[in-house]
Amino acid sequence: MDYRFSQWEERHAGGQSTLEKMLKLFNQLLIYTNGDANQALQWMTEMDRQYGLGDDEMGMGEFIEWLKREGYLEDAAEKGEFNITGKTTKKIREDSLNEIFTTLRKQSSLGNHKIPKMGSSEERMPETRKWNFGDNLQNLDFTSTLNNALKRNVDDITLDEDDFRVHETEHQTTCATVLMIDVSHSMILYGEDRITPAKKVAMALAELILTRYPKDSLDVILFGDEAWAVEVKELPFISVGPYHTNTKAGLNLARQILKRKKNQNKQIFMITDGKPSAINEGAKIYKNSFGLDRKIVNKTLDEAVICRKDKVTITTFMVTSDPYLQGFVRELTEANQGRAYFSGLDNLGEYLFVDYIRNRRKKLR
Repeated sequence: MDYRFSQWEERHAGGQSTLEKMLKLFNQLLIYTNGDANQALQWMTEMDRQYGLGDDEMGMGEFIEWLKREGYLEDAAEKGEFNITGKTTKKIREDSLNEIFTTLRKQSSLGNHKIPKMGSSEERMPETRKWNFGDNLQNLDFTSTLNNALKRNVDDITLDEDDFRVHETEHQTTCATVLMIDVSHSMILYGEDRITPAKKVAMALAELILTRYPKDSLDVILFGDEAWAVEVKELPFISVGPYHTNTKAGLNLARQILKRKKNQNKQIFMITDGKPSAINEGAKIYKNSFGLDRKIVNKTLDEAVICRKDKVTITTFMVTSDPYLQGFVRELTEANQGRAYFSGLDNLGEYLFVDYIRNRRKKLR
């Protein structure tokens, strides 16, 4: 991991208290420790001993007591052990979201998920217009309609077609997204931590959807030898295992989840760094880590084709630029008619967020 240092300027730290800095550091460490509060606090204690994180009013002891008092920590059954709470995981998601958004280009159009036309939806606008045949009467503006009738005749109120006014409505698309995260062993191989950026992006995307787009849905799937779903609150605990990469199982599970969704747009975001190296064969798992096994590749591509027929778009985010794997990604993208990004780790959040906002504006096929 590379770091770039520059001359310290006091203005860069303006307005941030010691408590805020310590809380931010604690939340960052929780991501690296997979939610292990005790390990994170141990690391902070060591850093405080060497570098002095706290001040006269807020040392590590006071910081831990503050975390408990504010509901970020709770005592575990074992003496001296702590567990994080739901408030902590939400704060981690918020911090991840803020971190990613501060790195996005200012010219990006994030946040604007509307299409430039009026249409029928549940979203009413304050503006009204004359009723036209076929307009939904649930959007009727009763006050304006009655006022129009009264203007014509106060003594004998009757409604003519020209009296009716309806609210303008705004066409808002909704999106169902399944985020697939590769947790095979290669995500921490070769001295590069790829799982932590993937977790941070997942937590940030979850917080964006929960707070900004509550009508959208996000499901998270982990895939190694097999695939399984995890809840948003479990994201800080994601860890890599001694797994192969069963991409087919992940796509299949994602497709089954999306079948149950009623959202207009349905898509799969897949974060991976490796080739598919496993598939299910009945109750057994067929594995081959050497090269691109055509048996595994073809079964995976078949699943991508089925996703396309179900109108589910797959966007692949490759967090490695290995030329050897680009051929497989191109095949997968062509089979699904989806998209692929060789994003690297530094700009993974930018690519994923921009793509999510862009895709939820329109009907995907």
